Amino acid sequence: MSSQELVTLNVGGKIFTTRCSTLKQFPASRLACMLDGKDQDFKMVDGQIFVDRDGVLFSFILEFLRTRQLLLPSDFPDYLRLQREALFYEIDSLVDHLSQYLLQSRPALLEVHFLNQTTQAFFRVFGSCSKTIEMLTRRITVFIEQRTAPTRSNSFAPQMTLLPLPPQRPSYHDLVFHCGSDGTIDNQTGVRYVSIKPDNRKLANGTNILGLLIDTVLKEGFHLVSTRTVSTEDRSECYTFERISPQAFGVNKTPKLETTILPEQSQNKK
Repeated sequence: MSSQELVTLNVGGKIFTTRCSTLKQFPASRLACMLDGKDQDFKMVDGQIFVDRDGVLFSFILEFLRTRQLLLPSDFPDYLRLQREALFYEIDSLVDHLSQYLLQSRPALLEVHFLNQTTQAFFRVFGSCSKTIEMLTRRITVFIEQRTAPTRSNSFAPQMTLLPLPPQRPSYHDLVFHCGSDGTIDNQTGVRYVSIKPDNRKLANGTNILGLLIDTVLKEGFHLVSTRTVSTEDRSECYTFERISPQAFGVNKTPKLETTILPEQSQNKK
């Protein structure tokens, strides 16, 4: 069988067709040695090489052989199972990369501090990953209710306008905003509303905003780790979240912390 010929594999019921040269990317692996028909774990059935292993995980292994990069979904949960499959196929470089990931992996942490007072609620969000804070900053808008002078058509009633502004960014790792009445309604400003995309509502109640903020964080792949009351007198609470962030590794490069992308996304960018 020449290196240009095609071979079809049935891995756990999923069918893959590739070049023999692709399977021989790592000569010491079992995939490279299976073509001689001597390995009992690889059996020829109806013109296809049958392998009684996980077909879904094999798709990532085959892509690794083709590109020498491991491209995984951002919420990929099966690194240990994928490493077990790499051990079965004896692809040492993939085993090493997954081992380095599992040793170096650190969860992204996020804390939401919530201070709920009588007329106002204050929020401080701290994140170990600045990209998460940037994402929330783009989604959160605070609207200040401002009184303007009466118009000629209605000289008795002052006009109310909403002025948008982003939350404050004291540092790369945190943002601050608040809602509710500023206590200056008799002067120029009144109520602060908060909107969090893609929800279009403008909310002034701190409890409602907290629920929407937590829902937004959960949809970004974080999960709640703990809640604690900082001060019962001030009604101050802290919510802690974490998210395991996958990495993308190349065979001949030192693994770097970067965002992994879906295979479909990588194809669309080409």
